[in-house]
Amino acid sequence: MSTSTMAVKPSVARQMIVATMQCGLIPFLIGSPGIGKSEIYQSIADEGKLFLIDLRVSGSDPTDFNGFPDCNGKKATYLPFDTIPVVGDKIPDGYVGWLLLLDEYNSGSPAVHAATYKLLLNHMVGAHKVHPKVWICCAGNKETDNAIVNPLSTALQSRIVHIEMEPDLQDFLTWWSTKGLTHTIPAFLNFSNKNFHTFKPDHTDFTYACSRTWYFAGKFIDKLGLDNPLIRPLLNGTISQGVTSEYLQFCRIYKDLPTIAALEANPETIDVPTSPSTLFAIVGFIGSHVTMKNIEQVSKYISRLPMEFQVVCYRDIQRRNPDTKRSAAFQKWALANHRELF
Repeated sequence: MSTSTMAVKPSVARQMIVATMQCGLIPFLIGSPGIGKSEIYQSIADEGKLFLIDLRVSGSDPTDFNGFPDCNGKKATYLPFDTIPVVGDKIPDGYVGWLLLLDEYNSGSPAVHAATYKLLLNHMVGAHKVHPKVWICCAGNKETDNAIVNPLSTALQSRIVHIEMEPDLQDFLTWWSTKGLTHTIPAFLNFSNKNFHTFKPDHTDFTYACSRTWYFAGKFIDKLGLDNPLIRPLLNGTISQGVTSEYLQFCRIYKDLPTIAALEANPETIDVPTSPSTLFAIVGFIGSHVTMKNIEQVSKYISRLPMEFQVVCYRDIQRRNPDTKRSAAFQKWALANHRELF
């Protein structure tokens, strides 16, 4: 997967978007399909108590941004649609304003792009001023990804701040840890990171693995279970057949792993696996089961793993249970191995 030299990971892109909005400017987030562009804007809206308006430019008409002709008075005028709040509109209860997302922005037609000039530069819809509590942002796909994209005019290019985003596995794993979904997927992706984002513009499968489709896969697995006969065909249609086969083969390892109770009872005597796939599996298993109550015991087993797997394990534990940073076991390990962890 090739990316431009200006591409940044999602956590950095989010910071750049917030900084751009704080300066009163308009961010334009560009990236491949399915890597979490809309999710970032939703999280910014939630954090800022902004009502998110998702306006798909690819299906819009110039009147969506100029207003609709009205001839009831002595002079013809243009009335704004209710999709873009203007001065006088009431802020929804529980919010401090709006986040207007012009999604699929570079998939709009040239005529629609031209109609957005006034909105982006002057914050106006026709003759109406946009409400001062509206923050405007844009998102779109990359032209090199075979998405339906129309080039932006030079006049339009200078009205927005371009931020290119690329997928990042560690960012995804941090996000995943907040969703309460199966630990087998992050364990597999740590083992086989090539399967994290398999999108190619010329792919021939029905679908591909990416942040979005892995999330779908996690919902299927948690709802149905890995032994359900529907799982394989559903995952085939979600993350592709090839990735599904590798993932399910990896999951078979879990049947032979020791239980968390066994690790707590015999951390210094239970065998440590030697194969990378089994090591990644047990690290993912431990990460999803360690608590403040058992970390002292389980850490004795973790200390017997190869150092690179100790690092992966403690990172996973901290993503899922940040309180474990305060444990004596982790602080002792971090003091001795801080260079490896950080």
